Amino acid sequence: MPKENQLIIKLMRDKIKEYDEVARAAENFVRTVAEGNSKYARTLFTEDAVLFGILDGVLEHGSIDQFYKNCDTIGGDPNFKARIDVLAVEETVAVVRVLEENWGNRIDFTDYLLLLKLNGEWKCVAKAYNQNSNTIAK
Repeated sequence: MPKENQLIIKLMRDKIKEYDEVARAAENFVRTVAEGNSKYARTLFTEDAVLFGILDGVLEHGSIDQFYKNCDTIGGDPNFKARIDVLAVEETVAVVRVLEENWGNRIDFTDYLLLLKLNGEWKCVAKAYNQNSNTIAK
């Protein structure tokens, strides 16, 4: 096959420094949930960010404002625990998984955050989540 017709795929992970910056950005998400105060997440999410997930069996989707409202309404919990896993960083896009235990004193979530590097800063444009089935209110 001639060289000009060959597809060259270059997989490149970013430097550790970028992974650390993404994790630091995601800490604003965790802090919001832990403290029940949306002010931290508001620095992470873009104004037009969206969320998708199923909360207690009901589809929740739309503006990230719903997440802010949930956190501000439920409040913080000293027993809340979270783990941030930076799954991928590719120059201007990153994927983060946040494992949450005991949100609102009852729910375990797995959140996926999609971040873009905008004007040199990591910003979240979308949040999708799963509520662990053993924490769904019947």
